Amino acid sequence: MFENSLKGSWALVLGSSSGFGEACSLELARRGMNIFGVHLDRRGAMEKVDSIVEEIESTGSEVRFYNVNVADSEKRRQVISDIRNVTERSGSQVKVMIHSVAFGTLKYYVSDERREVLNSRNIDMTLDVMAHSIVYWAQDLVMEGLMREGGRIFAMTSSGSHKVWPTYGAVSAAKAAIEAHIRQLAVELAPRGITANSIMAGVTDTPALRKIPGNDKLINYALGANPSGRLTTPQDVAKAIALLSLDEASWVTGNVIGVDGGEDLV
Repeated sequence: MFENSLKGSWALVLGSSSGFGEACSLELARRGMNIFGVHLDRRGAMEKVDSIVEEIESTGSEVRFYNVNVADSEKRRQVISDIRNVTERSGSQVKVMIHSVAFGTLKYYVSDERREVLNSRNIDMTLDVMAHSIVYWAQDLVMEGLMREGGRIFAMTSSGSHKVWPTYGAVSAAKAAIEAHIRQLAVELAPRGITANSIMAGVTDTPALRKIPGNDKLINYALGANPSGRLTTPQDVAKAIALLSLDEASWVTGNVIGVDGGEDLV
């Protein structure tokens, strides 16, 4: 009976073609939601994207994917315009928005070689894509009436928001920033009946993790330290977000919610 509040509504997943975004798109579709997916992939990756779309369609849910940069304001306006047309025709709304975008520069702050360190362009791009963009998408959805009472906003964060790893500095700053954005959105959107939460996953073997130098050490450490005895999976996170998307979770807002099997405790 809990799934009735999801069926027939739409989820907007930013970063829908891999990792957490892919898992959330599929999990929510299985629970009866239709999916708007925003991703940025080269032509060589489109075969996998097409397979995700087909799998979503196989659940009976509607799906529309857009291959655009989430931080491009003009592309965002085009996607929002299409979302408006689709939801107006069906008389539905965007109930869930998930920000799961991993696209940043991994470099040191200080090094003997200038080319190995972050510059202002690297930092600005990383923060804009991985953090600030959630504000602009949320503004458009809410202010244009596409997300109303009962809406849910989720941002993917990590323990990197408060822990240090070599070359992770700009991404760490983005994670801290998106948590701050979520707190602000939670307070401002509470009177509208819309919640906003950060989801802090444990170490998860995703394409984004594999791009971090020394990722094998992160994986081995998490395997040894996690009290639940394994890594977090994208499906763990997707199932948690599905539960928090239900109407019964309407009083949960403004939090950093750990989905890590207790990993961050040790």
